[in-house]
Amino acid sequence: MAYAGEGRTVNQHVNEPLLRLTWTDKVTGAHGHLVVHTLVSGMTTGGTRMRPGCTLSEAEDLARGMAAKTAAFDLPVGGAKGGIDFDPKDPRARGVLERFYHDMRPWLDAHWVTAEDLGVPQHLLDDVFASLNLRQSYHAAIRRSTDPERTLRRVQAGLSAPVPGGLLLGDVIGGYGVAQACLGVVSAWDWAPTDTTVAIQGIGTMGGGAAWYLHESGLRIVAVADAAGTLADPNGLDIPALLQARDRYGEIDRTQVPDHVERLPRSAVLAADADIVVPAAVSYALTPDNSYDVTASAIVEAANAATTPEAEAMLTARGIPVIPDFVANAGAVAWVWWLLQGQVGANPADSFLKLRTEMQAKVALLLSSWNDDRIAPRQTAEQFVAARELAPTSLEQVLTIP
Repeated sequence: MAYAGEGRTVNQHVNEPLLRLTWTDKVTGAHGHLVVHTLVSGMTTGGTRMRPGCTLSEAEDLARGMAAKTAAFDLPVGGAKGGIDFDPKDPRARGVLERFYHDMRPWLDAHWVTAEDLGVPQHLLDDVFASLNLRQSYHAAIRRSTDPERTLRRVQAGLSAPVPGGLLLGDVIGGYGVAQACLGVVSAWDWAPTDTTVAIQGIGTMGGGAAWYLHESGLRIVAVADAAGTLADPNGLDIPALLQARDRYGEIDRTQVPDHVERLPRSAVLAADADIVVPAAVSYALTPDNSYDVTASAIVEAANAATTPEAEAMLTARGIPVIPDFVANAGAVAWVWWLLQGQVGANPADSFLKLRTEMQAKVALLLSSWNDDRIAPRQTAEQFVAARELAPTSLEQVLTIP
């Protein structure tokens, strides 16, 4: 197996990943996967998800998407993904995760930087890393810096910085980035924020963060969906109250929801009467079968691979642009690498400003091509990726920042 050396030497558009690993848990029989799509300077990054039915092909698609994210935001790292076919609500889940990471230790120690994903919250992930004496899930990058202890302190301070709403910066930054992608749509089309409506599928870390910051910006969230169904109110939902009513799995306690809020099937959120629909739950949520239910003017992908290629083609043909996941939900990974490099620190205002500027600028470019020539946003975004391949970066140089 050959590693990419200085810079990005692997073509992002080649479907074959660099590495596929399939793992079997000797205790439960669960299967897990690590797919490395690209390495840059021997480094790759991508979250670990846990859900029943997670497959190797799903991990492969997501690793490819992560490689596109790191390229689109000009980050000095390749793309990967971990996936475990197991129910995160099962009391044995932590043990499965710990054994998976134990057996992936050579990659975690030297090459793979991972983070939270569906079914694997960051606090659990860091807990497991601590039990393996790896201290933090960004270990592989931190150990390369000229002063690992200082870098670790900066990372920990950034992740745990408090933000309005009683949450931590590391928990909301991804959702903040999605919100800024939505606001980029609002700006590109000269909409008034207070007249703009949004429906969000999924109210966990990513969807919940996006809902909070869109609500704070004056947009009306008219529908949200969790595993139990869709909650809708054309006058706008009380987002702070709904977020407060969530359990640790991102599901809203219906006993705390006002009676006037309409209860609908889970699938109804995609057909909501809203200007923007944000799929922020599972992959492949929008398919050819349900894409014609969408009446929104734009889709902003908060979940990885939220729209199948066929569904995206159908939406585009109907004049509904899709802001692709590798731009819209790349805020978290971009921020982590800015934090590792020392471009941002523990002050949330600095992180919000940088992410807001970068995200809205990218969405403006995507929609400029769409408005002028009806070029699909994904096609324009892929040009970011291609341009990044021609501009090699050395991770070793980047991480010498004291």
